[in-house]
Amino acid sequence: MRAAPTILHLDMDAFFAAAEQAAKPSLRGKPVVVGGLGPRGVVATASYEARRFGVHSAMPMGQARRLAPNAAYLVPRFAFYRSISEQVMELLGRLSPLVEPLSLDEAFVDLEAGGLADDSAGARVVGERLRADILATTGLTGSVGLAGSKMIAKIASEEAKPDGLVLIEPGTERELLGPRSVRILPGVGPATGEHLRRAGMTTVSDLAEAGEDELVRLLGRAHGASLYRMAQGYDDRAVVAERDAKSVSVEDTFDVDLHDRVRIRTEVERLADRCVARLRASGHSGRTIVLKVRRYDFSTLTRSDTLRGPTDDPVVVREAAGRLLEAVDTTGGVRLLGVGVSGLADYTQEDLFAQAEEERAAVAIAEAGAGADAVEAVGGGAAVSSEPESAGVVAVERRWAPGHDVRHAVHGAGWVQGSGVGRVTVRFEDPWSAPGRVRTFSVDDPELEPSEPLPLVRGECRAEA
Repeated sequence: MRAAPTILHLDMDAFFAAAEQAAKPSLRGKPVVVGGLGPRGVVATASYEARRFGVHSAMPMGQARRLAPNAAYLVPRFAFYRSISEQVMELLGRLSPLVEPLSLDEAFVDLEAGGLADDSAGARVVGERLRADILATTGLTGSVGLAGSKMIAKIASEEAKPDGLVLIEPGTERELLGPRSVRILPGVGPATGEHLRRAGMTTVSDLAEAGEDELVRLLGRAHGASLYRMAQGYDDRAVVAERDAKSVSVEDTFDVDLHDRVRIRTEVERLADRCVARLRASGHSGRTIVLKVRRYDFSTLTRSDTLRGPTDDPVVVREAAGRLLEAVDTTGGVRLLGVGVSGLADYTQEDLFAQAEEERAAVAIAEAGAGADAVEAVGGGAAVSSEPESAGVVAVERRWAPGHDVRHAVHGAGWVQGSGVGRVTVRFEDPWSAPGRVRTFSVDDPELEPSEPLPLVRGECRAEA
């Protein structure tokens, strides 16, 4: 715990939805919901206008539509959000060498390590300047909490929402926490909260009064002792600049259960390729391949295979995931698939590349000597995964996902409002224009193309020839 509020927590306001509103003038001030739009989709972020109807993150999209039927429902544009996040993280990096990102839109900063603040007045000045810089750079708002610990700084930023700053003086933590619900403490979710409620503890002061021994009896040694310390307002966790990733994984939930074994194998291979792309982007390799399968009845199976050494070879990961799939019963259908790599390292075992080549050569030899029928059985997976994959990309582009950017040869930049029965509706506007006009085209109109997002702040726009 610190004597000065020099730990800063930044949380961007309704980040995904706010970015969409900033990019689309016609949606400003209106309810916007970003998430998966299929039957099993969930809400990623809801704008503050949508939250007034009771819509919140992690809610099933069907429920959100019932609560706010007139809201704009958009598919996430993660590359766009990531580019904004990089701008925000760069601003945080100017404040201190100790920045701990928690997600694309949230991070802790140790102002003391940056030498910018050593008291409340200095911390407040830095926090206000940061908010102004974020608005000028990205066009979006963020809320800032300042305190002597990470736990209290995060609570402060939540109180500051939207678009505010709250500073909590060290020494006032117990007074602040006492009347609050136990759910405000890290690690107290619905199940733990209900367990504590049945024991007669609903506020943080109830936990402090119960004592450490009672909490240990209820929750176990580690959790009980930790919760008691937090109820006292004590949190000595440091801001960590780089948190070591333990695994890299990707997964997809399907709108309709998959039954075809070849299609399931194809999806696993695609997930493996995406996983390796993330692995390489993070500068890691890994030695344990993990396959996750959630079946039609919601039962979830996890299988893993540990290699001789770490790899970032897509062929090795793809083939290992395929071997794991062979041992899984998918009868009845599959609703979710995931591929992950754990046991991460920052180097690659070179002999695994040779291993991949050997395995490919073995398959080629088997195909050459087995005849046409065997070639179809052994090599069919690769054939199915290559051609339909390229075709699938075209299909996705021509589905015109709601919210995604497009450009028309005549009308210029716009975004997809919706599509169906061979037509696509586009609103033509940009981040700096007034709300634009709506036009409808054939889905295969040659003058309409997918486009890259435009920057939210005009100064970032490149000069056009």
